[in-house]
Amino acid sequence: MHATTILMVRKGGRVVIGGDGQVSLGQTVVKGNARKVRRLAKGGVIGGFAGSTADAFTLFERLEAKLEQYPGQLTRACVELTKDWRTDRYLRRLEAMMLVADKEVGLLLSGAGDVLEPENGIMAIGSGGNYALAAARALADSGMDAEAIVRRSLAIAAEICVYTNSNIVIETLDIE
Repeated sequence: MHATTILMVRKGGRVVIGGDGQVSLGQTVVKGNARKVRRLAKGGVIGGFAGSTADAFTLFERLEAKLEQYPGQLTRACVELTKDWRTDRYLRRLEAMMLVADKEVGLLLSGAGDVLEPENGIMAIGSGGNYALAAARALADSGMDAEAIVRRSLAIAAEICVYTNSNIVIETLDIE
């Protein structure tokens, strides 16, 4: 997925998801302050998306419904969402990826049916995702907390990826 960077870091009693604000249409920046990271499930879940905005909002709405159906069970809600995403003819056409987290787990969701949990508590998506991921992994053993790692890693990605800007939105959950 192009035109954004979303990064999740779980460290030191916190999980943080951050994302940039750039929206690109082809080679043109059409908006610089989009909010691609938000809270779900009455604040108990945080999530960020890469890909088509309308598709991502559709997926966020579907995930909210699954979280109401399976309260406190993020993994189950995500598995049920991705099952629908793979089997429903309308949802199959959605072009987006999501990172979501609660106090227990962080997950990557894709239209390919993926529900992946990071091995080291760090995961990224979007065109600048690999840059942010590499930076976060390098900073993970430093004395920086999760939010500082996300901020610095997204700043590094913004310096490298033309589809990522430095207009950062951060959401944090305390997990301890």
